[in-house]
Amino acid sequence: MYFEAELKDKKFKVDVTEHRTTWKVSLQEEGKDWIHYDISKNDYKQAEQYISFLFGGKSYLIDVIGQDTEYTVFTRNSFRTIKVFNDEMLLHESLKKGGGFGGDQELKSGMPGKIIEIFAKEGEIVKANKPLLIMEAMKMENEMRASRDVKIKEIRVKQGDSVESGAVLIKFEEP
Repeated sequence: MYFEAELKDKKFKVDVTEHRTTWKVSLQEEGKDWIHYDISKNDYKQAEQYISFLFGGKSYLIDVIGQDTEYTVFTRNSFRTIKVFNDEMLLHESLKKGGGFGGDQELKSGMPGKIIEIFAKEGEIVKANKPLLIMEAMKMENEMRASRDVKIKEIRVKQGDSVESGAVLIKFEEP
C-alpha cells in the first residue's frame, strides 16, 4: 500500500508491503533517501481501536482517530495531527492541480503511474487547457492539460514509461 503523509509541515512517502511474517515499511522524507524497516507480525497486537507493537526495542501503543485526510494519532503520551493521502486522494489532488502543474515551469506526476500517450512535442507552443499527455494511475487513464499557455522546453518521458510520484514529466518555458 502506497500513501503520502504530512506531519508538522514535513512531507513523507510511505510504502507498506505485507509478507507472511513481517511488514516491510519504506519511508522517505521529502528531499531525503528512503529508509526501510521490517516489523515482525509477532510483535503486533490489535485490541478494539488500539494498536500495540514493538519496534526498535521500544513498545508503542497507538490510538488513531480521523477521517478523510486528517488523523489524530496518540502515542507515547502525545498527540500528533497527520494528513494522510492514499492513492485515490493523491489522484484527485493531482488532477485538480493539473498533475502538479500550476505556475511552475514543469509538469510533475502526482502519483506513480504509466505514460500512455504524449500529445506535445518539444519546441511546440501549447495553449491553456490543451492536453499534454495521458497517464494511467489506479487503472484509470488521466488526461493532464496545460493550465496556461506554455512552450514545451523538454519532454522527459516517453510512451510506456513507468513514473514515480513527483517525477518531472515535461519542462516548460514562457511562449
